[in-house]
Amino acid sequence: MKVFPRFKFLSRAVVHEEDETKKYPIVTEGNLCTSLLTVWKKSLVISCKGFTVIDSYGNLVYRVDNYSLHPHEVVLMDASGNSLLTMRRHRKLGLVDNWCVYEGEIGNQGTKRTSKLVRTKQSPLCCVKKIVNILNGNHNVQACVYRAASDSDKRHAAFTVEGSYAQRTCKVLDQYKKVVAEIKRKETNTKDVSFGVEVFQLIVYPGFDPGFAMALVLVLDQMFT
Repeated sequence: MKVFPRFKFLSRAVVHEEDETKKYPIVTEGNLCTSLLTVWKKSLVISCKGFTVIDSYGNLVYRVDNYSLHPHEVVLMDASGNSLLTMRRHRKLGLVDNWCVYEGEIGNQGTKRTSKLVRTKQSPLCCVKKIVNILNGNHNVQACVYRAASDSDKRHAAFTVEGSYAQRTCKVLDQYKKVVAEIKRKETNTKDVSFGVEVFQLIVYPGFDPGFAMALVLVLDQMFT
């Protein structure tokens, strides 16, 4: 499945070699391989807001550390703290919440990510746009992912997010309406015990990159929290 030509790891099929199986746990169902991640809305750094993402073996896979509740920029890091993707907010006339996704880390990154952002010449990998319900014929669609920031027609969207992120029940669908990732509440084996919305599951299906799926989670969290 081709996603964005300039970002090869977004389009790689989930066919894991021996070393990759340690990074992304796989549940096999027939010929299908699905990555299962547990997302905890809590930073490993005490003074930060953020996310901690672990695999089914308990290994740390991704982390996010924010010094602001609603930052203008969010950086997804791997377990070692290396920057993988940067999500930067772009608003038009302050009406619609739009985010652009960049490879790696961009701008003037100091210890705290609260200073004024510096313009970047780096082209974004994609743009995620929040769908306003009063302008949306299908109220089930929460956001659309476009290859170009100038796109706004849902018919041109590479992916759409449907459901409710606030309730942790939503799906990411490609342009053919195939589900490529899901966000679900994490269930417990103990009756009357719930994780709420702070801990949830990210299920990533074959052909879709787990890192990019997590980037969408971060954008949705900023849009709907």
